[in-house]
Amino acid sequence: MKLYNMNLSNFATKSRLVIYEKGLNIEMAPIPGGDLHSAEYAKVNPLGKTPALDADGLLIPESEVINEYLEDKYPTPPLLPKSPEGRAKVRILTRFHDLYLEPPLRALFDQMNPKTRDEKLVGEKLADFKNRMDQLEKMIADRGFACGADFTLADCALAPTMFFVTNLMPLFGIQPLDGHPKLAAWWTHVQSRPSVKKGLAEMGEALAAMQRGGR
Repeated sequence: MKLYNMNLSNFATKSRLVIYEKGLNIEMAPIPGGDLHSAEYAKVNPLGKTPALDADGLLIPESEVINEYLEDKYPTPPLLPKSPEGRAKVRILTRFHDLYLEPPLRALFDQMNPKTRDEKLVGEKLADFKNRMDQLEKMIADRGFACGADFTLADCALAPTMFFVTNLMPLFGIQPLDGHPKLAAWWTHVQSRPSVKKGLAEMGEALAAMQRGGR
């Protein structure tokens, strides 16, 4: 198997965390052509997004589909609870992340430069993002990991995006964990997980390289 991967991508990191947690022997492959929109990569993944998993000839796009596939195929160690109720709680958070928390943050990626910002857009997306953080604060577990004592797919989803949240929101004058004590406690706790520590370090190295003008 191989994962078409970019280390700075929070969605690719989301799948790398599952691979690291399960100790899987999956090749980390660069994007063919060096660009998500390259003709070479379009032949692999017509969606032109990362990650994409080549599961011995079956091409699986979308990080959450990849993660659930890996959970089904390699159930030990488990990253989903046994009960339907527990699984639903994890999936509520992964769905919330993908559809509600991450999009307004992503919309701000092109608005980092104060000189070229669309202030109206920034204001709208910041308001949306702050609301989503307030919602997440109510949804996340009181202690431990995102859904309680066990590390799950929910933590794999949230941790890489929180890397961007904590690194980029101060550029807009926002300290995102202020007023969110449960999220702050979770963020401190989850970073001690070896898989998360490794994944976030890779993201940090990739971000530093980009800021130096690298790729």
